[in-house]
Amino acid sequence: MKILLVEDEAALRTALASSLRQAGYVVEEAASFAQAREKIELYQYDCVLLDLTLPDGAGLNLLRALKAEGSAAGVLIITARDALDDKITGFDLGADDYLIKPFHLSELNARVRAIIRRRKFNGKQQLTFRDLLVLPDLAEVHVRGELLTLTKKEYDLLLYLLANPGRILTKEAIAEHLCGDAVDAADSFDFIYTHLKNLRKKLQEKGADNYIRTMYGVGYKLSHE
Repeated sequence: MKILLVEDEAALRTALASSLRQAGYVVEEAASFAQAREKIELYQYDCVLLDLTLPDGAGLNLLRALKAEGSAAGVLIITARDALDDKITGFDLGADDYLIKPFHLSELNARVRAIIRRRKFNGKQQLTFRDLLVLPDLAEVHVRGELLTLTKKEYDLLLYLLANPGRILTKEAIAEHLCGDAVDAADSFDFIYTHLKNLRKKLQEKGADNYIRTMYGVGYKLSHE
């Protein structure tokens, strides 16, 4: 899952980004309104952590821009201002949650998990697809009751497919989801084929055949057949 962290305090931004990455997220950072605005125009995110007070613009205006562009990203407002008007405006604009500084990193991670569950998986704490059982909070995948051992990228790839049932995902979209804006520096998308090949092999070894379907010239999707 990919997160955009919008926070102008460098020390706090570093601490939050480190905690989120340790939790398994792909995290991109923005220290200003302008940086954040550019990123949301170029990339898709599963969740945006948004400080309201930025040096060059109001965080609420960034929230307005997100919603105006039809972004499906969940939004967690993080701010030092415990102002009722800001909360009401934020929720009216489509924010999912509101966290007042200072806060514990464990609480932040729990709220991010909850937002992603609601946004991507209808609030479910476990996902099922054919013979698969996925527990997102534990980052576990079971096939017919057996635990499937995956690398982080393989797990992220499977979860991305599960979060988009019936949709064909292009290799460009998959690459961006797995690597964030670092994918812009990639010479090719060959690493996507490697992750897909390894994930398919591990699924097949557990008896889960033909789960990932190649749509030649277009992309990939999970198959119900």
